[in-house]
Amino acid sequence: MNYSTLKKSVALSLVALTGVATLAVAQDAPATTSSTKVFGGRGQYRTWSIGVNAGVLAPVIAIGGTNDFDKWDVNLGYGLNIRKQLGHSFALELAGVRGKVSGTNNSVLSPTSTVREFETELQYAVDLRGVVNLGSIDFLRRENSVGFFLTAGAGYLAYAPKVTYTNGNVVDWKGRAIGPADDRHDSPKDYVKGFYIPVGAGVKFKVSERVNFNLGYTMNFVDADNFDGVYAKGTTKDKFSYGYAGLEFSLGSSAKPSLEWSNPLATMYDELKDPTLRQEVEALKNRVSNVEKSVEDLKKDTDGDGVADQFDKCPGTPAGTAVDGSGCPLPKFTAAADSSNVTGFEKIGFDFNSSVLKTESYPTLDKLSSVLRENGGKVTVNGYASSEGTAAYNLKLSKDRANSVKTYLVNSGVNASQVATKGLGEANPIASNDTEEGRIQNRRVETARN
Repeated sequence: MNYSTLKKSVALSLVALTGVATLAVAQDAPATTSSTKVFGGRGQYRTWSIGVNAGVLAPVIAIGGTNDFDKWDVNLGYGLNIRKQLGHSFALELAGVRGKVSGTNNSVLSPTSTVREFETELQYAVDLRGVVNLGSIDFLRRENSVGFFLTAGAGYLAYAPKVTYTNGNVVDWKGRAIGPADDRHDSPKDYVKGFYIPVGAGVKFKVSERVNFNLGYTMNFVDADNFDGVYAKGTTKDKFSYGYAGLEFSLGSSAKPSLEWSNPLATMYDELKDPTLRQEVEALKNRVSNVEKSVEDLKKDTDGDGVADQFDKCPGTPAGTAVDGSGCPLPKFTAAADSSNVTGFEKIGFDFNSSVLKTESYPTLDKLSSVLRENGGKVTVNGYASSEGTAAYNLKLSKDRANSVKTYLVNSGVNASQVATKGLGEANPIASNDTEEGRIQNRRVETARN
């Protein structure tokens, strides 16, 4: 194929591809992208695509290297690819190409060569390659329109060289193919088969939500030295390149965007600009302010008695007044309670169904503690109860009352061995249980020296 014919073929191919892309743009509905989230997963995107391409096959690669022929031809190649996008920047692609590769030797430049030209039929070259998206021109847009990519993988190919020697002899390997990829003891085959490694790069253009226009270049390193029908050196490997243009069609629901064009950084940036998100943030700020105000209200203590207004049952307590947990003033002890007339052996009263010591009992208990610590000796603490409730319950309640007194004395420094306790329940009432006044007197603890 001469250069004029090649130019016409490539031009017609590009015109045809562009026409298909234009038709696709006219018929394709825009995808809905507002629902995609940075951490939403692949399920919210289209991830499969299929493509067709056509371009130029040549027996040389862009990075140079040794070649068995000093002049190379360009020939039309064509291929297909299927891609699965695994992430925003990485995909797996199954690609295949067919065509013809050829070259010649200039008799002036290569006077010692016995081979004049070759033409290799590339039956197929199929490979699995990884595709890395390098980024885009406009990285702040949710979906971009221009992107670059790199590819690399491994594949399997079948080919049949036809070599023309300077003496006019022609050797066609098709139908009698042998070589490193074949067992020479087997019968000849139509094609030589072997492995190759494709490495490439390219740029893609987003024509529509469904269609990409790709320009790419792939260098293919063949694991053999007979791709051009010539064993030039035992240690060299042949190679060929494929420069192509193609269309790629995204598969899946039109309600989803294509994953390969979605930029997670741009999506995050876009979400931060989302008015709905800003409204949610402002609402959250208001809720936090309300919580903080409620906390401050809970802490508010108008009268300064140490009990928050929320729980203060006696608001307006004068400054300096001792209060209990509900904010009410503690009872003041009478002069008799504070005088030396307290012996420590006075009766200690309790509220109904309670074994909690009253604050007015503290002077009596403190005096008893002082007597026991200074003079030694032992006391018996007898607990009693009024007649409400069952006898068994009242017996337990009376024991709890006696133990409350012992606990107070021990905590004040009295040795536990100095105090014995008894629970006597409803026994030995000192007043009638028929009246509340009498029952109040019977809810008591009495202490006696041993």
